[in-house]
Amino acid sequence: MEYRPLIEFGPTIFMIWATFLTLVLILKHFFWDKVQDFMQNRESQVRETFENADRVNKLADDKLSEYERRIANIESEGRDIIKNAKAKADAQAKDILDAANQKAIFMIQQAEEEIQRQQNRAIGEMKQQIVSLAVLAAEKVLEKKLDTTGQEDLITGILEQAGTTEWQM
Repeated sequence: MEYRPLIEFGPTIFMIWATFLTLVLILKHFFWDKVQDFMQNRESQVRETFENADRVNKLADDKLSEYERRIANIESEGRDIIKNAKAKADAQAKDILDAANQKAIFMIQQAEEEIQRQQNRAIGEMKQQIVSLAVLAAEKVLEKKLDTTGQEDLITGILEQAGTTEWQM
C-alpha cells in the first residue's frame, strides 16, 4: 500500500477554495440576513418562553403562599370556633348545674316547710288529744268527786306538760 496524503496541494485545491469562497459569498449575500433574522427570532422566542415560565412560576408561588396563608387562617378560625363552642358549652353546663342546684335548694326548702307544717299539725293534734285526755281525766276525777281545787291543779298540770318539750317530738 502506498501512502498518499489526504490533501494534495495543487491546482485542485485552489479551485476548491475558490468554489467554497464563492459559495460562502453567495450564501452570505442571499441567505445571511434571513438566517440572522431566524436566529434572532428564535433567540427572542426562547427568551420570552423563559420569561413567561418565570412569570408563571412566580404567579404559582404567589398563589401557593396565598393558599397556605388562607389554610392557616382557616385553621386558626376553626380553633377559635371550637374554643368559643367549648366556652359556650361550659357556660351552658354551668347554667344547667346552677338551675338544678337552685331547684334542689327550692325543693329542699319546700320539703322542710312541709315537714315543719306536718310537725306543727302533729303537735296540734297531740295537744288536742292531750286536751281530750285531760278532759277525760277531769271527768274521771269528777266522778270520784274531788274537790274543785284538786281538779284545777290536775288540769293545769296536764295542760302545762302538754305545752312543754316533753310532749313534743
